[in-house]
Amino acid sequence: MTSERAPRRRYIRAPHAAAIYFALVFAVGLLLGPVRVLWLEPWLGQALAVALEAPLLIAAMWFAARVAPTWARVDGGWFSYLSIGVLALVFQQIADLAVGFGLRGMTLADQLAYFSTPAGMIYVPTLLVFTLMPLIRMPRAGAATSIKPLRDDPAG
Repeated sequence: MTSERAPRRRYIRAPHAAAIYFALVFAVGLLLGPVRVLWLEPWLGQALAVALEAPLLIAAMWFAARVAPTWARVDGGWFSYLSIGVLALVFQQIADLAVGFGLRGMTLADQLAYFSTPAGMIYVPTLLVFTLMPLIRMPRAGAATSIKPLRDDPAG
């Protein structure tokens, strides 16, 4: 590897980790979403259904926030881990809008109005946790991790 490529390679790790983090958590959300919308919401109401789903999503975030940076071989400091969360939130909001428009027939106004509902007031703190979880789960100096990268890439 040439010396010019080393810094560039290091900076693309956080977006790669953000994509992995987003994909893992979004996959769980895609599994839980239909259960919430089709079964729990008609039975318990929207707010309680979202409240029941949130801990499961947070558990997925807890796992994915440790695995994704390890798989992407992120070796930066707190800023790298915070940027993983922020970029993953951008990916998540784009996907959320796409699902709202495409599958649920919602307008942008409908989606923004959701944030002011009781269910939305549970959803917003969950998004904050989603954004901060990579920073919360960031490996601390001297702490060993048992999660190994998917491949051993000497090009890094």
